[in-house]
Amino acid sequence: MTSDAPFRIIFVVAFVSVVLVTLYHRIRSWASKEKLDRRQEGLLILLTLRPLGLTLWLAVIAYMVDPSLMAWASTPIPTWARCLGVGLYVLTLALLIWTLRSLGTNLTDTVVTRKNHTLVTHGPYRFIRHPFYVSVGLFILAVALIAANWFFVLMGGIVLSLLVLRIGVEEAHLLARFGSAYARYRERTGRFLPRWPRDQRALK
Repeated sequence: MTSDAPFRIIFVVAFVSVVLVTLYHRIRSWASKEKLDRRQEGLLILLTLRPLGLTLWLAVIAYMVDPSLMAWASTPIPTWARCLGVGLYVLTLALLIWTLRSLGTNLTDTVVTRKNHTLVTHGPYRFIRHPFYVSVGLFILAVALIAANWFFVLMGGIVLSLLVLRIGVEEAHLLARFGSAYARYRERTGRFLPRWPRDQRALK
């Protein structure tokens, strides 16, 4: 077994576990069979986000099948940094599970809310408004470190930037749906990091 083989095994386990966890919760959310209008994301997001996301997925799958296929984008990093990626993955999986369990059937892959959508303010949403996107960002960094591959960072960063760009539209939909309740929630929480310590009184 080469020195890279353990990290490749960890990479496969990390990717598959995240896919399975996410797929389980997505299948649960599809139970309503409600059609969502993705056109409300805007033309830029429609034309770029999913094609670029697919490119990233294909690159990840190529690495899992045969790392030599992605060797052109490999970069030498110390073993401790790759181990840091493993630790980051564990943290990511925990946050992702917490986030998806808190979302329940409210989970969607676009900015449109479902008819029975509820305003989620518990779990990680008690502290930040977009823990799912934080999970995505951490996972991209984790797998890039584990695989020692700069292409994963580049493509993942672009995909994440598009998701962040989409947040403005997403929050506008939530504000239109939940009105003052969402406005108050937005005031006391940060997008990606908690607002410490001033807003802790408002959380009680």
